[in-house]
Order: sequence, then structure tokens, then C-alpha cells
Amino acid sequence: MNKMIVSNLAYRPLRSMISILAVAIEVTLILLIVGLMLGILDDSKERQKGLGADVIVRPPGSANFAAFSAAPVSVKYADLLAGQPHVKAVAPVVLQTTVSLNGFEVLNGIDLPSFESVGGPLRYLEGGPFQGPDDLIVDDVYAEGNKVHVGSVVKVLNHDFRVCGVIPHGRGSRRYVPLRTMQDLIGSEGKASVFYIKLDNPKNDGIAVQQLKSLLTNFNVISTREWLQLMTADTIPGLSIVIKVVIGIAVIIGFIVIFQSMYTAVMERTREIGILKSLGASKLYVVRLILRETLLLAIAGVIVGFVLSALGRLGILHRFPTLSVLPITLRWALYSTLIAVGGAMLGAVYPAFKAAQKDPIDALAYE
Repeated sequence: MNKMIVSNLAYRPLRSMISILAVAIEVTLILLIVGLMLGILDDSKERQKGLGADVIVRPPGSANFAAFSAAPVSVKYADLLAGQPHVKAVAPVVLQTTVSLNGFEVLNGIDLPSFESVGGPLRYLEGGPFQGPDDLIVDDVYAEGNKVHVGSVVKVLNHDFRVCGVIPHGRGSRRYVPLRTMQDLIGSEGKASVFYIKLDNPKNDGIAVQQLKSLLTNFNVISTREWLQLMTADTIPGLSIVIKVVIGIAVIIGFIVIFQSMYTAVMERTREIGILKSLGASKLYVVRLILRETLLLAIAGVIVGFVLSALGRLGILHRFPTLSVLPITLRWALYSTLIAVGGAMLGAVYPAFKAAQKDPIDALAYE
């Protein structure tokens, strides 16, 4: 039977290759989209952890996951927060979302002394801290991806900034400008988007959050530990739905192509099936023949899909260096394999049973 299956696939090489490619695209679509989404999510979590803050305070009406609004509240709240129990340091920050070739990026306007009081001194790979209002600090990922060094000029918000320092990635944003400069550029003098708070002891974050919620009743106050727990595919609005939609589309692609391929194969091999049944082949034998042929196509497609996914990941990282794409994990490799093989086998069920139902005499007389 195995020899017959291989011969059948080799007899129509183009159709076999198209079927394999369809399954491969299905696997690649799942792995790349999931890898990209979860990679960006994990990267955001790691950079948030790198800030060193124990509590995050956002203005009324703001969400936990994004900060597209610029600076809606006064930085004077920093003084109020600094006077509360267990609060060791407060850093007001302006978050401004910008659009670039790499997608959405968040630019941070920081007051360097207070920013370092929360997360510790910045370590510079090149250059040093701000020397003037038009200076820009970038992380090493941004510097490498955009080929910039200390002294390079970068246009942000229609304003030319000089790169004054390059730091290791993982401290919140990939680009930082002086707080006052950011406020002037967006017309929000004396205001901030978020306050990062360092406590005397991280274990006091629960107490501190309750105290700050009582003090600022309408503000969004959350501990960094709780925020990190919320940053999952299941809790972020819409993310899990997008992943399920992508998987659904991938399954439909594999199902339709395999169904069409195996149905056409059954029609073309009507006489062959008639000969097999006239020689004593049972209906179960014919069904097994079609399904095993489909299984071989699906496995080959999964292997090709893994290769395409790895190459696609390298291509994305090369083209968009500041993005993060998770490598293929065992969990998602198994998921994509089960989904691809299951969809392919489902698409072959009807052609297989149609082949098994053929009458040997009618099949032998088929032209």
C-alpha cells in the first residue's frame, strides 16, 4: 500500500506540491501570526519589568494596555504621590505613540533624574545622558535596526533630534526625549501620561495600591506585578479572537485545497479503484488508501511549513528589527501540526468514502 501511495503522489507531482504548499501555508500562517503577536506581547512585558516601577498610576479613563493619549494630567501629581506612605520615588512620563515603518512605537518623554530614581541609573553603550533639549536616547535594538549612532539625527514628531546615547534594551521604550521637550512638542506643558512609582519594598504594592486608589479615586492605579499577570493573550481585548480567526482561516485553506485535491484524485483514479475492488480490496482498504495518502501530504506540508516559518521569522526580524517574533515553540508546533493534519484529514473524508462506494463494474467501464 505504501508503494502505491508514493506512486500515486509522484504521478501528479504538481497537484501533490500544491497540496503540500497549502498545508505549509496553513502552518506558517499560524506560527508566524501567533509568534508575532505573542512576541510583541512578551517584549512589552519585559520592557515594563525593566522600568523598575512597583506601581503604575494612570489618569482617569485610561486603559491598562495602551497609552495613545498624550499627557492629560498635571505633573504636580508626582509631588502628591511622593508624599504617600511606602513611596520611595515617582517618575512622571509622557507617552506619545508614533507611526513608523515598524508600525506603532511609543516615544517616552522623561525627566532623567526621576526616571533613574525609579529604575536605577541608565547604562550607556555609547554616549551619555541628555545634554540639551533636542537630545534623544535610544536603545541598542533601535540603534542597530535603524543604523544610528551617537551624533546621528533622527526626525521624530517633525522635529530633529540628535542621538546622545545608546542604552541596552529593556527599559520601557526604545526612544527617550527630555520631558519638557515632549510637552512642548505635543502642546501639553506641565502634564504627564503616567506616573511610575518605586516603593520602599515591592511587597508593599498591595497596600500602596489601595492607599493611592483612596487618594486618587478616579485614577487607574495598578501594581506592576498585577499588570504583568494581565498581559496575556486571553486577557487583552481582541487578541485571542484574532488568533482564533487566523487559525480558522488557516484550517479553511487547508481543508478546501485538500478536499479539491483528493476529490480530483478519486475521479481520475476511478478505473484504478475498480481494479483494486475487483481484486478483492474492501471498502475499508480504499478508505485507508486515500486517508494515508492525505496523511503523507499533510506531514510533508507540516515539515515545509516549519521551514517556511523559520525563514519568515528571520525575514521579519531583518526587515523590522524592532519587532519581536517568538521562535517556534513545542506547544505551538504541536498545535499547528494537529490543526493542519486534522483539517487535511477532514477534507479527505468525503473523497475517501466516495471512492469506497464505487461499484467495481461501473468503475472498470469508466472512460
